[in-house]
Amino acid sequence: MIDVQSQKDLRGISIQKVGIKDLNWPIVVMDRENKTQTTIAKITAAAELKGDIRGTHMSRFIEAIDELKVVGPKEIEKLLDRIKEKLNSEKAYIRFDFPYFINKRTPVTGTLSPLKVDCYFEAEKDQKFDLKTGVIVPVHTLCPCSKEISEYGAHNQRAYVTIEVRMKKFMWIEELVEIAEASASCPLYSILKRPDEKWVTERAYQNPRFVEDLLREVVLKIKEDGRIKWYKVFVESIESIHNHNAFAYIEGEITK
Repeated sequence: MIDVQSQKDLRGISIQKVGIKDLNWPIVVMDRENKTQTTIAKITAAAELKGDIRGTHMSRFIEAIDELKVVGPKEIEKLLDRIKEKLNSEKAYIRFDFPYFINKRTPVTGTLSPLKVDCYFEAEKDQKFDLKTGVIVPVHTLCPCSKEISEYGAHNQRAYVTIEVRMKKFMWIEELVEIAEASASCPLYSILKRPDEKWVTERAYQNPRFVEDLLREVVLKIKEDGRIKWYKVFVESIESIHNHNAFAYIEGEITK
């Protein structure tokens, strides 16, 4: 059959990324507690296309992805090499967005339930391999200003901490989640019995955080860890008494 995609193109325009997106695909990721965890990823995959080639072969992306057994740093780099080879390209790109579940025990009754965290891996490779790992962690915050000016009580809200990092040494997804939770007024739990709810409420009241406080605490813990060389942190507070949300953002290199 005629290979239309491989026909010569005379327009001379190279394309930086061409590929597939929103591919829902079962994947296996590494799990600190259970070694592996099966989940569903939404995948974007792309390759660079030379200016003298008419089109890319979209099915070859899926063929390369189908050979993936476990999604980890080494496996992602090998996947990008396969994409480059199959697509005859100098550069390849991949992104996995997926829900990840962490089993957590409540602070008083010890009730066990899973907490969903949205995660992603984003990577590309030409001569060098570049991988970024991201987590979006739901947490609980209590407003320091509200606590200070009110005769009783203070307003609370859910906040989301997005941490994206380039690592020098391997870190578990759970470790990034723990950085976010330890920086908030209090972690979240899927199930709370009354003694747990009392503990969470009082813990948050004793540990108020502005969105700026939460951001800075996360950055301090990242800088102290020693395994991270670049970070991006975005915190969004889903405000409970305002008709808007609040956010704070920072990114930077760690040279030491």
